[in-house]
Amino acid sequence: MQEPFGRQRPKLVTEPPGPESRRAAERLARVESRNVTYLADDWPVFWEKAVGSNVRDVDGNVFLDLTSAFGVAFLGHRPPALDEALAEEPLIHGMGDVHPPRRKVDLLERISEIAPFENAKTLLANTGSEAVEGALKTTGLASGRPGIVAFQGGYHGLTLGSLAVTERAHFRGPFVDRAYDGVTFLPFPDRDPSAVLERLESVLREGAPNGDPIGTVLVEPVQARGGVRRAPDGVMAELSSLARKAGALVIADEIYTGLGRCGAWFASSLVGLRPDVVCIGKTLGAGLPISACVASGEIMDAWPPSEGEAVHTSTFLGHPLACGAAVRALDVIEREGLADRSAEIGASLLGALRAGLRDQPHVREVRGLGLLIGIDLSGSTGVGDGMGVLAAEALLARGVIALPAGDRGEVLELSPPVTITTNQIDFALEAIIGVVQELA
Repeated sequence: MQEPFGRQRPKLVTEPPGPESRRAAERLARVESRNVTYLADDWPVFWEKAVGSNVRDVDGNVFLDLTSAFGVAFLGHRPPALDEALAEEPLIHGMGDVHPPRRKVDLLERISEIAPFENAKTLLANTGSEAVEGALKTTGLASGRPGIVAFQGGYHGLTLGSLAVTERAHFRGPFVDRAYDGVTFLPFPDRDPSAVLERLESVLREGAPNGDPIGTVLVEPVQARGGVRRAPDGVMAELSSLARKAGALVIADEIYTGLGRCGAWFASSLVGLRPDVVCIGKTLGAGLPISACVASGEIMDAWPPSEGEAVHTSTFLGHPLACGAAVRALDVIEREGLADRSAEIGASLLGALRAGLRDQPHVREVRGLGLLIGIDLSGSTGVGDGMGVLAAEALLARGVIALPAGDRGEVLELSPPVTITTNQIDFALEAIIGVVQELA
């Protein structure tokens, strides 16, 4: 008996991308800015429907999604909680900072219950980039110091404020003259952490390149798009202590890692990071766009009270449909113990991948935390540029959606839904191990 859509193994009826995807690509090329979507003979497929861990494209091909659509579909695509929230919400839109929808209050109270701070207060937003921008404004106001420390390989968004703290030259190059120049980028402390911590202590004392005193340290507990990189035990705790000693505030960008994906509400708690502000998103809306930065009331109250015109807001802030979906998503994660399930499934996947790829000379490392896993294909030489890209392309041909990561595309990143089935995992392991072996 065939499993329902959402729990199926891949089934290809055409070689992807099929003729309908190719036609859609031709249409897209005529109307979209050419910098956005990568178009090639073997990429992309155009989605038509997604449920659980399955995606069906416009040609009728069924794929297994190991990306959760950039980490968003942690609960699976179109989870029941989302349908319930959409069905029950009488409002399509509200006036988030003037006459707010009730759902905004519901969500803010729910976030306060899970936040790692007492008396937590939240600034809602719509995208991860906006949450980072709000967090940077918050720490700037609270510390009184504009300078920032961020880390190489980090990805925090592409709006001008978040671009200033996203180091990758591919994104920054054309706009570097518009970005804030008071940011010091340090190596991520997964290799030679002692040297990085020494440099951090020096920068906190000396200030940013433009002379501004440092008030903010921004870091991902685990770098996601940077290649699923994690610092050794104790390093993030020491980073937190150095920042606190210098009077700087730590922002944890948990937009990808938070809300259960790594095996806890917040990955910071698993790696020893003690943030003052946390950014969340992706999983939060169960598929609808919503994000937030969260801090203690003491820090968040650095913002002045509204006198009728908000200092930082947006048209869709506190959108009732997104807020309702977010409340449901948080309830499901807690009620069903999905953080623990993510830790369990992730550990099993990590062990199986390490065993299956143990003897491959081009596999430098298989690493991860919970359901965020990276296969570093740079080999013993540390080269391997684009190997993650080749692996993702080969997997697509087998009906598996995965993405490359790392500054040089040398990592294959896996972040499947927590609802992925054992049958789907078995297929994924066979496909990944086979593809990686063929790349040798």
